[in-house]
Amino acid sequence: MKHLFTLLALSSLPCLAQAQAPAKTSPYDSAHFSWRKPVPRNRLRELQPDRPGVTESPFTVDAGHFQLEMDALRLINSGSGANSRREWHAAYSMLKLGLSRRTDIQLEVPVYSVAKQQPDDPAEGRERHAGFGDVTVRLKHNFVGDDQLGRFAMSVIGYARLPTGGQVGDGAVEYGVVLPLDVELTDDLNLEAQVASELDYDREAGQRYLTMMPSVAFEYDFAKRLGIITEGVAQWNTEQRRWLSSVNVAPIIKVNANVQLDFGTHLALNRLTDHEYFVGMTLRR
Repeated sequence: MKHLFTLLALSSLPCLAQAQAPAKTSPYDSAHFSWRKPVPRNRLRELQPDRPGVTESPFTVDAGHFQLEMDALRLINSGSGANSRREWHAAYSMLKLGLSRRTDIQLEVPVYSVAKQQPDDPAEGRERHAGFGDVTVRLKHNFVGDDQLGRFAMSVIGYARLPTGGQVGDGAVEYGVVLPLDVELTDDLNLEAQVASELDYDREAGQRYLTMMPSVAFEYDFAKRLGIITEGVAQWNTEQRRWLSSVNVAPIIKVNANVQLDFGTHLALNRLTDHEYFVGMTLRR
């Protein structure tokens, strides 16, 4: 999997060399707007949500506007046999507010989650927890490309996950940082990549561990309102000390300029990686 990311990165170098060449005009001078003075609706940029893939967007929400990104339903299957675990999430929501030209604030709210764990001794029966999950507070700041003048964009996302979920959650505060970038290869094809790092907590072991998760994705638009994301994701942490990997596929339906629907799956490439299935949406106002 590591060789796959290296190959994809090298293949994008010619496009990065041309990234500074302006390809379009900015829809507005966003420096004049803020959360108190919203961007006029007729000047909103193209909708650029972080979903549906693991790889996030480097673009922020327009100043003074709200955006809702939601997993209407997501099913996650982990492990097998005596170590199997199943989770499903309903209305897992990301609420965003554009603060300024290059910054937005985000609140990740897991409205309802159910987790079922098969214990080592099958005679004990499955362990089940359900309820509200851990809330995450996030801040995204764009360094370059948020005005959509060029073909390259990059940002940083910092976040803290709070232990609000009780037995459904992880049991302690967790921290993370994400560095996403986007390269417009053609008018219909975008390369997206990121490196994410998170300080996680293992409730059962009572200790923290570091997780690293690089990913690369391609987004292709078949038509004005129909596209697809294909993505490769790898994950390594200091607790298991092994690579987990998956290939993710998600069709996208762009209903209009402010509404997007999506669905898809994460296909595990080894037995320790989770299998996921989801359907979701993005709304902007």
